[in-house]
Amino acid sequence: MNILDKITADKRREVQLRKGLIPVSQLEKSVLFERKTVSLTQRLKESKSGIIAEHKRRSPSKSIINNSLNVQDVALGYENAGVCGMSVLTDGKYFGGSLDDLLTARACCHLPLLRKEFIIDDYQILEAKAYGSDVILLIAAILSREEIKQFSELAQSLDLEVLLEVHNAEELHKSIMPSLDMLGVNNRNLKTFDVSLETSKNLSQLIPDDFVKVSESGISAVESIQVLRPYGYQGFLIGENFMKTDNPGENASQFIKNLES
Repeated sequence: MNILDKITADKRREVQLRKGLIPVSQLEKSVLFERKTVSLTQRLKESKSGIIAEHKRRSPSKSIINNSLNVQDVALGYENAGVCGMSVLTDGKYFGGSLDDLLTARACCHLPLLRKEFIIDDYQILEAKAYGSDVILLIAAILSREEIKQFSELAQSLDLEVLLEVHNAEELHKSIMPSLDMLGVNNRNLKTFDVSLETSKNLSQLIPDDFVKVSESGISAVESIQVLRPYGYQGFLIGENFMKTDNPGENASQFIKNLES
């Protein structure tokens, strides 16, 4: 069983428990459910940097990255740095996140927020909306084409954008459909955890131009972005690089300055 299978199995159990605690009718009563969302796609198209900065406490590949920072400081720091959007990990068991992190980020910043989660059920998309998300992540490796269609269309109906993540050409081919907004290429091999920007380069020409292209994982230097831009990438998801410092916002600010200079 690889790590993704393990996380997905745990997630199915977790979602069943959550459904028993908070019914859909309660999620739909959230004050944030009627909120007008902010478009990450639009921000990426208009931006010079294309940075989506992440809040991530730990990960299965790196264990603890940073447990000492609070979400509010990170969100405000990222917003002041001028990032395009913020990714908030809400998985508890493997990444140390929670839906409360999403709620806190929403309360203190105006950035488009991506709920970074292993989505396997409609319920989690309703949660994303109720807790202030603007974008959801769908991971092709854990979903069938039918599920991707079902989940992305539900997201669209709730005015949420969809970032679909792929790791290889096979996942990409099964996933392309009009209800997606962004296609993300994860440079991390989920079986070995090795990271290579070649993945983004190789898959770039297979992604239709209708979608905003996002490169994820292993981007730690300005040079990486400069290398990927000619391949049509407009978004760059960076987490660990900022989060392993004492001040992610300041770090992101310096990174963007170096990128734009």
